[in-house]
This record gives sequence, C-alpha cells and structure tokens, in this order.
Amino acid sequence: MVTKVKDTKATSRGDLVLGEDWVSPSGEMDFELHDKRAQRGMIAINRSPLARKIITFNLLGLVVLVAGVLYLNPFRDSLLIQRERGLVVEAELIADVFEAQLVQASDNQAVATPEGDEVLFPESEAVAETAAAVDAVAPNYAETLSDLQLPVGLEVFVFDADEALLARSVGVPQAEPTPVDGLRRDVGSTIITDLLNSVWEGVSGIIAKGDGQSLPLDTEVMARTLYPGAMNGATRVSNGVDANGGTVFSVATPILQDGVPVGVVAITSATGELDLLVRAEREQLLQMFVIAILVSIGLSLVLASTIANPLSDLAAAAELGRDKDTNSARTGRVRIPDLTARPDEIGRLSGALRGMVAALYDRIDSNEQFAADVAHEIKNPLASLRSAIGTLRLAKKDEHRGKLLDVIDHDVRRLDRLVSDISNASRLDSELVKEEEESFNLLKMLHNLTEYLGNEGSDKGVEFITDLPPDPIFIRGLEARLAQVFVNLITNALSFCDEGDAIRVWARRRENRVLVVIEDTGPGIPEQALNQIFKRFYSERPENQFGNNSGLGLAISKQIVEAHGGVIWAENIRPTDADVTSDPLGARFVVGLPV
Repeated sequence: MVTKVKDTKATSRGDLVLGEDWVSPSGEMDFELHDKRAQRGMIAINRSPLARKIITFNLLGLVVLVAGVLYLNPFRDSLLIQRERGLVVEAELIADVFEAQLVQASDNQAVATPEGDEVLFPESEAVAETAAAVDAVAPNYAETLSDLQLPVGLEVFVFDADEALLARSVGVPQAEPTPVDGLRRDVGSTIITDLLNSVWEGVSGIIAKGDGQSLPLDTEVMARTLYPGAMNGATRVSNGVDANGGTVFSVATPILQDGVPVGVVAITSATGELDLLVRAEREQLLQMFVIAILVSIGLSLVLASTIANPLSDLAAAAELGRDKDTNSARTGRVRIPDLTARPDEIGRLSGALRGMVAALYDRIDSNEQFAADVAHEIKNPLASLRSAIGTLRLAKKDEHRGKLLDVIDHDVRRLDRLVSDISNASRLDSELVKEEEESFNLLKMLHNLTEYLGNEGSDKGVEFITDLPPDPIFIRGLEARLAQVFVNLITNALSFCDEGDAIRVWARRRENRVLVVIEDTGPGIPEQALNQIFKRFYSERPENQFGNNSGLGLAISKQIVEAHGGVIWAENIRPTDADVTSDPLGARFVVGLPV
C-alpha cells in the first residue's frame, strides 16, 4: 500500500516560513527571548560569570605589570645613579677650587722666601711682611663657599686633616637666579601617588611595632662617616632616609696638595629632592595605568558582549526549549539564534545547535509520520478481523465458518508480523548506536548467506549464482546488521522469482568502496515504484503474497546501510540502455559500502 509522506522542504510565502527550519513569526518563544535580552541589556556583568572572568583576567595582567615596574623601581634606580654622579662632580669641583687656592698660596710663599736666602732676623720687618702676604692668599673656606652660589638645599662641609670642621655652608635661594632655558621642569600634581603613599603609610603604621617615631637625620654625622675613606684618597658616596622618608645623598672627596690629602670636602643633597622626581615619574606611570585600566575594561566589555551575550542567547533559547517540555502551555518551536555568519567557534556552535534542533524536529516529524503510518497499517488487518468476526456469528455452514477462520488466522499472523517488524524498526536507531563496530570479511559473510539461502532457492527451483572475488575484503561495521540487509535483499528477490528464474550475487571492489549487487530474473520493479520501495510500509507484491510482508524490510535495509556511511539503490535490468521502454529482464539492488 502506498502512503504519502509529508514534504519537509522549506517553502516561503510572505511572512510565513514552512519546513524544517520553520519558526513562528510571532511565537511566544521569540517574545520570551526578546524579553530576556531586554532585561540583560547590552552587557550584563552581574549576570555573566564569563564577562567577569574576562575583565578580571585582563586587569590582573595590568596589575602584575605595573606592580612589577613599581617593585623593580627602574626610574628611582636610574635617578639615584645620576644624582650620585652629579654630587660627585660637584664635590670634586669644590675640592678643585680649594686645591687651586692651596697651589697659589704655596707659590706666593715661595716668592716671598727665595731659595738660598737666609733669614737672620725672624722678627724683622721683611719677615713680617712676607708672613702677612702668605696669610692673605691662604684659602678662606667659608668665604669661598659663600661665593660659589651653591644649589638650594645643598650642604657643604670642609674638614682639615684632623677632622676639624673648617667651614659649613648651605645653598639658599638667590634673589635673582640666572634663568636657564629648558632646565625647569613642571612636576605637576601627584594626587594618585600621594593617595597611595598615604594608604601605605597608614597600613605600615598599623602593622609596624614600636612608637613609630624616627630621629631626624644629622647630615654632619653622615659627612663625618665618609671622612676616613676620603682621607685615604678615594671619593665616598652614601645615602640615607630622613624622618619624613626623604632620601638624602652624601659625597666626600679629598682636598689634595702635592698628591697628599690635606682635608675633605663633603656635601649632602637637599632632603627629598630625588623623591619628588620619583613621585612625578610614578604619577605618570599610574596615570597611564588608570587610562589602561579604563581602556582594558572597555575592551573587555566589548569582548564580553561579543562572546558572553551570544552564548547567553544560545543558552536562553535552549532553556526555553527545556522549559517548553515541562510546560504544555508554551507554543512554537525552539528558535536557536542564527550566528553562523561569525567566523569563530560561536558561529560553529550556533550552526551545530541549529542543525541538532532541525534534526530533532525532523526526527519528531518522522516519528509522528511513523506512528500515523503504523496506525494506518494496523487498521487494515483489524478491519478485516472485525468484519470476519462479525460475519462468523452469522455464518451457518461449516464451510463458510472455516473460510472465515482462515481469514482470521491470516490477519492475526499479519498483525503479529507487522508488530514485530515495527518493534524492530523502532529499536534500530538505538541499537545501531549501542553496538560496537568491528572489522570482518564481507565476502565470507556473503558466501555463508548465499550458501544457506541457496538451498531455499533450490527447493523453489530458482538457480543461485555467486560471483565473489578470491581475495578477502575487510570492512568495519556491524556484521549482524549488514547480514540482515543482504538477507532482506536476497529473500525479497526469491519472493519475486518463480521456478526457472535465477538470482546472481556478485561483489567488486572499487578503490575506497565495495559494491555488492543482487540481481534476479523476476518481473522487475514498476517504474512508479522505483522511488517508493525504500519507504516505510510500501509494498508492491503479487496478489498471492498479499499480507505476507509489512513493507518495512527495504526501509530497514536502507537505514542500516546509510548508518554505515553507504548507499543503496534499486534499478531494472533492461536488454539495452537505449530503450528505456523495453520490458525489464529483472531487478537489481546495489549496495555500496566504504572500505
């Protein structure tokens, strides 16, 4: 019996779309999905753990980078070296001034007392005048320091050979300083650095033990600490921290006369001079860090919106479909957002979900169609049984009652066979998934089947011909299921053959596939049935075989072959391909399987 199958090809007319990708244009599912998007907004950090992770990990990278820069402190180290070198140069220049004055004093003394002259009267007027001249050109350390116009905050100490302090001077602001173009630097505001320093000092004050009071830094003590090393002829450098946390540098260099140290010049820098520059550099770094944080958060939000929001839409659509299964009041099919245009994994996921949903609805439609076909097929024998039983009650003759009992017996067996085939067909999908594929020799299986079924053909007077290659052909699959396919095809050929007909089974290997062909010399297949014979419950049988087949055998065979990645088709054997109107010489079924 021929059963029409619903065409699932998508067609479009106006706003209405029909077919496997059908979506109600104004279904309840779309409204709920739209409402969830509206509640979520463009970017929902509080609703998206993935968005929060993206932002957190991006910020962690920036925080580690800035913390590493601040911890290594390359700016401060560079400024520290440069400042120490500058102080060394200043100290050596001041020492050179004093050394020049000592040389001049020595020369004047040599002029006042010529070599070889004898001084007989030390208290004479000439000797007194010479001593006065020498004292006049001797270094006046205090006056010299005051004339040097020292930088603001710079403190200079001059010690003699006995570590006695000869002079001390501190640089003060000049009334009219000499302007230097390009040297002045506007440090600017250091709000962020000052705030962080306040926080750090507050935390340190809580954690630190003791009264937290620091003694003021004595610059003269720092200078005297470097004195012994400078008197040995080497320039010494050190630094310390005052009570306010400012860095103070100290440099001591010797005053040489004829290569022998006769005194020491020690200078100390202004308190916090370097720290102000370091704060300025840190302020710029932190400002860039704040800008980088804002940019990173903005880019993270954009990235999260392109990742988290589509995933949220896909999850929301799937959740709506799940809720639909538990709430019969919902209408419309599940609509998976179409993101296949995206060239990334989200596009692949969207395409996979849409394909899965489409396959699910195809399976639902197929099951509904199968149930309808089953109900239709069962109604025929049931109607025949009902009619036979109703007539049996009215039959008076034993001859009529016997015929009616034969009809009832035939219909019962037909129902039993139909129910068994339906049960096997409904379990086939799950069994194909559960069973494990194995490698086996296809030719050996075909040889055993033809040998067994050949005996049945001989009893019917049908000649069996096998033409199999000598070398084995191994394929991977479910041997029992594929054997079921070839049994169906061979028994189907036997059912259409009469005495004197022949069945030929042959196989050939073609590169990456193997072809198995079952041919018979029966009446062939009607042209209108060639496209129908693999559909469920379709059966084109002689009248004497009515009711002996359920019409599921070829449909099950096709399902098994396609599950193995193969193909199956049927055609008529004609005397010539040029004349398609000629009567067929038989039927041919071809099965192609991958090797």
